[in-house]
Amino acid sequence: MILIGLGANLPSVTGPPRRTLEIALTRLEARGVHVVACSRWYETAPVPISDQPWYVNAVARVETPLDPAALLACLHDIERGFGRIRTVVNAPRAIDLDLLAYHDRVETGPPQLPHPRLNDRAFVLFPLRDVGPDWIDPKTGASLDTLIARLPADQDTRLLS
Repeated sequence: MILIGLGANLPSVTGPPRRTLEIALTRLEARGVHVVACSRWYETAPVPISDQPWYVNAVARVETPLDPAALLACLHDIERGFGRIRTVVNAPRAIDLDLLAYHDRVETGPPQLPHPRLNDRAFVLFPLRDVGPDWIDPKTGASLDTLIARLPADQDTRLLS
C-alpha cells in the first residue's frame, strides 16, 4: 500500500484548500500516479497547536511504478506548481503532499519510510483508516486502531461534509 497525505490551510493560486487538494489529486493522475482511493476530507487543528487556520486533510492510496525517491520528487514538483515555498517547519501552507508509506518499506531515507511523524498525527491516522483500515505500521507492528488510541487528546479532528 502506497499512501500519500494531503493537507492545506491557506488558499493557493487555484482556490481554497480543499479545491487545491482535489486538483492535486488530478495532477497525480496526470503524472502516472493512479489514485486507487481517497479518504473523506477532514478539518484538523494545526499541530503543534497555534493560531493558524485549521487544515483540510486527506489520505490517498495510490499505485505507481515510481520508486519512493522519484515519487517524493513528483510530490514536491506538484507542490511547487501550486506556489509552495518551503520556509520554516509547521508553517501555514497552501499545499502539503507527504509520502506516508510505501508498501512495507522501512527506510532511513531520504525519504524516510514510513513518514517519521505519521503515528502521532490524527490528521493522518483518521483519513488513513478510510483507505487502509487494516494498515499495520511496518516499523512498530502497531495496528491503526492501536495508533489512534494512543493519540494525544488535543488533536482536534472533524469530518467535513
